[in-house]
Parts: sequence; structure tokens; C-alpha cells
Amino acid sequence: MTNHKKFTRRKFIKASTAVASAIAAPMILTSRKALAAPTEINMLGWYGTAEPDMVAEFEAAENVKFVPKYYAGGDNMLAALAQNPPGTFDLIHTDAEYARLLIESDLVDELDPSDYPMDDLMHEDFMNFPGHWNDGKLYSLITRYGHLGVSYNKDAITREEAMSYNVFWDEKLKGKVGHFDWHLPSLGEISLLNGNTSPGPFDISEDAWKAVQEKTLSLKPQVGGYFDFGGTFAGLKNAEMLAMVGIGDWVTGILERDGAPVSSVVPEEGGIQWTESYSIVSTSTKKDIVKKYLEYTISAPGQVKSAQMLGYPGFAVTNAGRAMLNEVDPKEAMRTGQVNGDANDPVALIKQGRIHYRDIPKQQSLEDWNDFWSEYKNA
Repeated sequence: MTNHKKFTRRKFIKASTAVASAIAAPMILTSRKALAAPTEINMLGWYGTAEPDMVAEFEAAENVKFVPKYYAGGDNMLAALAQNPPGTFDLIHTDAEYARLLIESDLVDELDPSDYPMDDLMHEDFMNFPGHWNDGKLYSLITRYGHLGVSYNKDAITREEAMSYNVFWDEKLKGKVGHFDWHLPSLGEISLLNGNTSPGPFDISEDAWKAVQEKTLSLKPQVGGYFDFGGTFAGLKNAEMLAMVGIGDWVTGILERDGAPVSSVVPEEGGIQWTESYSIVSTSTKKDIVKKYLEYTISAPGQVKSAQMLGYPGFAVTNAGRAMLNEVDPKEAMRTGQVNGDANDPVALIKQGRIHYRDIPKQQSLEDWNDFWSEYKNA
């Protein structure tokens, strides 16, 4: 005879609850992260680097929320750090020449190179890029770069004319030459025009620096304005300015995508490379998730997002990133020369010796260059 145990209502409820819990367990485990309040990552960076097109996918996957403070120009980055107390930021996106200053000031953590695909970087210089390393240790991870040269309106200037910085002095451009309002890019380009290619446009003697100042001041009658990030875009888009000093495809690329008759070239005198990286702030309490974001940015999908960034485009730094860009967005890959064998391949330009890495002044101080820039604007 079978012994049937009495199944009371209490036991039924208990059993039902257990079954329901077992069924729901996977959902609870997978959704708990989503239900929790997102972790805020406070980021200091150039405009666009924490916009949805760049971070939304990572935010959704990791239940984080980027809270950016944007700046334009390395000097403004330093000012933002000075104006905010330690612990304000978790992640800093900056240019290589200023990353060096962060490292020297013990503001950022050492990184483990083995966590990143260093052997897939497209140029050997990228593997040990100046400003990212100190005493053989990595502190800032390269993520994107671009080239500066002559940016111009194609309805007013031919490509052949744009192939020399001398075009800025062309009489037809009087009052129509603009500057991105930051001393390093513009003065670096004029230094190249003066022939300062070895050791480079930012490592010049006092006599050469005096000559750069004189040449720059001679451009003053041509200049129609000095523009911030937004003003640079607007000046070219509205044809208020027909040429811009100190910028490149990071500006004209956005306008070109929208059909504006503008472009940028690396002229015969050579171009300047901006190189951006991420560093983890030493005082951050969220280092694990920030490190995970660094890994994402250097992955092939992260590199594609960087190349397509709506704020301003940049070149992929890894072979895997370039390969994926050519697969998913061949039009943008072709537009920017990021195709193996292309005449404007940015890596090929570096190998040809036509590109000089932007740096802080070696024989003068940043203050020297900045003071002259202020003098020039007020002349």
C-alpha cells in the first residue's frame, strides 16, 4: 500500500515558491546588474568621447554611466584638473604630449601591457609611444590618432595649392584664414614650414623659435579669427573661413561626411600627428570597470566606433580595427585612406617620414609658446 503524505496548503505554497524561484533564477542573475543603479564613470576628455555613439554599448553591457567633462586643447585639460579636487575623475582621455605630464605628476596608474593587443598595433612606434611610457612602464593606452595639415574649402583652393603651408599667405585668402585656438598645432605647422623637421618642429633652438614667431606674425593680416571647437566647424561649414591652420580631417571629415566642399591634406612640408590615449586616475575607486573599458576601446569593435566617432573621426591603431572598419564601413575606410596600399594611408605617411608627432616644446616652456600665442592674437 502506497503511503501518501498529506500535502498541506502550506507545503504547496512552499513548493510552488521554490519552483518559481528556480525558474526565475536565471532572469534574476542576468537582470540584477541591469536593475541596480548604474556605476558612474567620471571622465575628462575631448568632446564626443563619452557620447552615446561611443559608450552606449558598453554602458548597457556593464550597467555604467559615463559622466563627461569635456575640454578642447591640452592646456584646458590641465586647467580642468587644477580646478577640480583629487578624486573627481576616474578616466582621462588626453593627448600623448600631455599624458606625459600626468605620468610625471603621479596622477595615473601603471597599466599591464599584456592586457592589451600591443603586438597588433599598426606601427612599431605605437607599441612604445612617447608620452605613454615611463621607465619602461606603460601608463597610458593609445587608442586613436589623426594628422594635421592644411584644411581648406575646395571651391576656393585646389588640392595642389593646399600642398604647401604657404597657401595661408595667398592674397585671395586675406581675412579668410582661421586658427583653431591652441598654440601647439598652429605653431608646429609654421615650424615645419620653416624647415624644422630634424629633430622636429617642437625641438627648436632659440633662433629657430624667434623665426617661427616672426613668420607667424606675418600671417596676421590673413587671419579672420581664432576659434574654439564648435567655431572651427562652423567657420568652415559656412565658408566664413576658407582655410584653417592647425587642424585636419578630425574637423573636415565631419563636414565632408555631410557634403560640405572641404578637405584636409598633409602638405609637402609634412604633417603633425595628434595621438590620443586613456589613463586610469590613481585616485579612482572604480579602476576595475575603467580597465575593462580600456580593453573595449582597443578591441576591433571599439576601434571601429572610434574611427566612426560622430564628434570627430580618428584612425584605427590596430590591424584588427582597420580590418573590421573595411568590412563594416568601407566608404569611411576609403575616405580616410585606411586601406592597405592607399596613397594616403596614414601609416604609410608615417613610414615615409612625412609625419611628426605633436609634442610640448623641448627647448622652450609651454608658457613661452602660450604667451607668444596670446601676443599674436592681440597683435
